[in-house]
Amino acid sequence: MSDEQAYTVVGGRGTMTVFEIYIKTTPERLWEAITSEQMRKCYSFGVGTISEWTEGSEYSSSVPGVVDIASGENLEVDPPRRLVQSFNALWSEDVQREGTSRVTWEIEPVGTSCRLRVTHDQLGESANDELFGGWPMVLSGLKTLLETGEDLDTPGSLRYSGAAGS
Repeated sequence: MSDEQAYTVVGGRGTMTVFEIYIKTTPERLWEAITSEQMRKCYSFGVGTISEWTEGSEYSSSVPGVVDIASGENLEVDPPRRLVQSFNALWSEDVQREGTSRVTWEIEPVGTSCRLRVTHDQLGESANDELFGGWPMVLSGLKTLLETGEDLDTPGSLRYSGAAGS
């Protein structure tokens, strides 16, 4: 993939969507935020993700007893640089019909910050917007948490934050 292709968001929908942000943190702290169930709840709509975080291990993202969000397999685990996961959306029948896609998290140190590139690909040409529409808010919440220690308090980012004792 050329650099030009790597930075393309395909019309807001389609086979591949790429998000890139810079966060003032270390690769290790960013990796921890991606893989810690408790930290993940702080920036991902109140949803935690549980896994052993080893290659071939399963993961699940949910608010237990309230909503299942996603599940899949950790295809590549290279802390603190790269995480590749299969992604099966579970929150509605519409997104479940979309089948399995892939999410790749790439961390690169840049000075005293990190570049985080999240690529959500292997989507169908007319993929449901819900599959990738939440990424900007999730990544904004991640950046806010790591840079300020606070939770992003937009209504969407708080969607499940008080549910089931999360």
